[in-house]
Amino acid sequence: MKPVYFDNAATSWPKPPEMMEAMVRFNESIGANPGRSGHRLSIEAARVVYEARECAARIIGSPDPLSISFAKNATEAINCVLLGLLKAGDHVVTSGMEHNSVMRPLRFLERQGVGLSIAPCSPAGVLDPDDAMRAVKGNTKVIVVTHASNVTGTLLPLDDLARIARERGIVFVVDASQTAGSIPLDVVRTGIDVLCFTGHKSLLGPQGTGGFYIRKGLEESVSPLMRGGTGSASEFEEQPDFLPDRFESGTPNAIGLAGLAAGIRFVLGLGVEAIREKEAHLTRLFLEGMAGMPGTRLYGPQNVRQRTAVVSFNIVGMSPSEVAFELDEQFAVLSRPGLHCAPAAHRTIGTFPEGTVRFSFGYSTTEDEVRRGIEAVAHISAAYHKRTL
Repeated sequence: MKPVYFDNAATSWPKPPEMMEAMVRFNESIGANPGRSGHRLSIEAARVVYEARECAARIIGSPDPLSISFAKNATEAINCVLLGLLKAGDHVVTSGMEHNSVMRPLRFLERQGVGLSIAPCSPAGVLDPDDAMRAVKGNTKVIVVTHASNVTGTLLPLDDLARIARERGIVFVVDASQTAGSIPLDVVRTGIDVLCFTGHKSLLGPQGTGGFYIRKGLEESVSPLMRGGTGSASEFEEQPDFLPDRFESGTPNAIGLAGLAAGIRFVLGLGVEAIREKEAHLTRLFLEGMAGMPGTRLYGPQNVRQRTAVVSFNIVGMSPSEVAFELDEQFAVLSRPGLHCAPAAHRTIGTFPEGTVRFSFGYSTTEDEVRRGIEAVAHISAAYHKRTL
């Protein structure tokens, strides 16, 4: 039985063939260290990295490719920004739907003397902007939120939060791990100061790629997470202060960035809006198929415009791991059970500490696969409740 892959929120699969072709081409034809030599292959490698920067800037609406600093994933990008920006005496506001990529750095900073307020969200994961505004204090330096929950898919109100931050001179940081490539983004129009992204999810790039956009001028307030060789200003023993070199020490993952650029080009070719419409349709199909199914419980908004193609559910009486195991073993439906590295979100929706079963659809998911998932859940639920009567 051919597996049905419903784990795109963890990493997208399958990748477009263009991604692997670009990486193989780099390895076979270029292979050199970008910016560390003056020969033709090093120059060509640097061109590949810059093209990846152009692609990343384009898909999030940044007019300047140099505003993009690469990292190995969104987690590293978030750490770079938060640890480099916040210090003892500062205050930060976040939401009750955050992934540990945000919460763990913030909890660390809290122990260093940074104040932390968590704006509460509804049981569906919805954040009221007024609750975020009430959490703001006189020393609030940063508002940092996920764009969409990796547990329920709930979209947070970026426009409202950006306005709150702008009116009060607060830095607005967005974790776009779940939305870059699947939800239209425009950092300039929205007023986002920093946007962190990962390459291996909806951007359809390889694992080990990601980075962040930073508004021009703000970089001066962010201390680099790492310092070292950049291939630039080599006569100085101090870290360069210009973008993107300020945040990019060491040999970059050039072969991975070649794949990332190819993945983003593929997404742009399909159109982010078109991907969004398809994923919304698949999500609606799943929600309608699950509605009223005996013995099951769905989480998150019912309106697909308020969420991404990430859905969480439980079969009453069964642990998420049991359900996921049976989905895989009996039906070759691949999901992710548990807490999804987001205990704060599960506390918010009332599923801590057991968690949920998560299905997450992607650009290549089909209607037939969604129906197969619904049928599998219905079969497992009916069989379990028949046994327990």
